[in-house]
This record gives sequence, structure tokens and C-alpha cells, in this order.
Amino acid sequence: MKAVIQRVSSAGIEINQKDARSIKEGLLVLLGVERGDTAEDGAFLAGKIANLRIFSDEMGKMNLCLLDIGGEALVVSNFTLCGNCGAGRRPSFEKAAAPEEAKKLYELFVEELKGAGVKKLVTGEFGASMRVSLVNEGPVTFVLDTKELK
Repeated sequence: MKAVIQRVSSAGIEINQKDARSIKEGLLVLLGVERGDTAEDGAFLAGKIANLRIFSDEMGKMNLCLLDIGGEALVVSNFTLCGNCGAGRRPSFEKAAAPEEAKKLYELFVEELKGAGVKKLVTGEFGASMRVSLVNEGPVTFVLDTKELK
């Protein structure tokens, strides 16, 4: 499972050019599910993201996590994170999980993040056409891959 997380002062999503949702201070999480990913990967990644100390304390040091600041999260499914651009000019998505499996694990990840205590959690819509906007603070952006973290 792969995630790109960005520390934001605000982020929003528009789904199918109509349904708009937004968050204030917190994290934008783009989530990609690969073949072979498991529920254990989703639980591990959700816990890691909720507790990663990437928010500044009163001294300006990255010492606080999403839960410490009472931050919000916007989680968006993004199969292109599983793309391979190594050969040719067209990305290959053969590492991406099948849509049914990916949706199941995406939803499990969202539930795990909620269960970790995230104050407000907003999601995109799996498989929909979406427009994401954000104000990245820092900028602070991390790429997490459960295959590398474990």
C-alpha cells in the first residue's frame, strides 16, 4: 500500500463536478492499493499516518502528530500511485490491485484511520472523477510504502 501525505492548512475535493467536501488543518492522503496488499497493511499504514510527528510544536520543531493537533484528514483513492513509468512512455498499472479488492482495502484504511481517533475524516469517492485542491504547509510531503516500512 502506498500513500502520499501532505500537511495542509486546508484541502478540498470536488466529485463528478458537483459534490464538494473539505477539511481544515491536517493531512491530505492519496492512497494507492497494490496487488498483494492486506488488511494488516491498511491498519499499519493508518496507525503510522495518524501518529507520524510532522506538525510543528511551539518551538517550530516537527514534534506533533495529527492526533496531537486535533487535525482533520482528506483521504483520496489514487491507483496511479501504483503505476510504473520505467519502460516506454505509457505507465503500466499491472501492480495496482483489482478495483473490487482496492475498494475494500481503501474503505478498511479509512475505518482504521477513523478508529485511530482522527477528529474529522473526509473521503473522495472510489473510482469517481475528482478534483483535489490543497494548501500545503511547509511544504511538507512524505511518500509511505508499507513494503518499505515493515
